[in-house]
Amino acid sequence: MPTRTAHTAWEGTLEDGSGEVQLASSGAGTFEVSFPRRSADDAGGVTSPEELIAAAHTSCYAMQMSALLAKHGATPGTLAVSADVDLGPDTEGFKITAVHLTVAGTAQGIDAEGFRRVAEEAKRTCPVSKALAGVGEITVDVAFDA
Repeated sequence: MPTRTAHTAWEGTLEDGSGEVQLASSGAGTFEVSFPRRSADDAGGVTSPEELIAAAHTSCYAMQMSALLAKHGATPGTLAVSADVDLGPDTEGFKITAVHLTVAGTAQGIDAEGFRRVAEEAKRTCPVSKALAGVGEITVDVAFDA
């Protein structure tokens, strides 16, 4: 399996500095980061590690759920996945305190309860969920439209 790479160039202090994150493997883009925008309610067009984790988690989760639906005999339709990644204080600074996933979707050959069970299984088994095992809580809300 391939290794993916990102680079960050940072200048200045935490409070006054800023940086750029480059998605090096894909060349998909370079994005500004700064702590004041990271810790503000309005990100002002600047991304954060938590937003990048949310993006990684939603895409990984959608792929895993699609694979699991097929494994359980269903035909995946559409999946819409969102993630809220919470940053909070810690005795050593800050930490990710929770991840909340929301999935809504369609699939044939499965009922709402089966879809919910697959959603929970995908939460436990997607590689990003496994990587985030140290987070206090990962939850998932599920909506199924037969």
